[in-house]
Amino acid sequence: MNYIGTIIKESLQNTDVLNHIQILSTKVEPVTEKHKTPWLKKWTLHKIEIQEKDAETIAQELSKTLEKNYWYADYKNKELHYIIFSNKIFKINRSSSEQYLEAKNYGLSLGIPEYQVDFSPGIK
Repeated sequence: MNYIGTIIKESLQNTDVLNHIQILSTKVEPVTEKHKTPWLKKWTLHKIEIQEKDAETIAQELSKTLEKNYWYADYKNKELHYIIFSNKIFKINRSSSEQYLEAKNYGLSLGIPEYQVDFSPGIK
């Protein structure tokens, strides 16, 4: 079962990893105060699809190239949700509120705004 997710191009130190990922669509949005990234003018959001067999390898690559702090990438299927930060990967069973809470708290500890770490609606 393939994974679907989002990667923000500006979050990557090196965009080579995108050569190994199927990009389904791209949306560019201007940065606003709500984004909390005033050093950027825009976010380039790539909707991606990753084959199940490549999910772990891509997570490792992303973890090495994501800018420190403020950023994460994620992708999920019906059962699992990868939430990837710089040097930290959460592989979450989508039915586990405890695992989601751990990933959310980690993101908040990095200074990521709470609305951006709402990985699973209903998890407080």
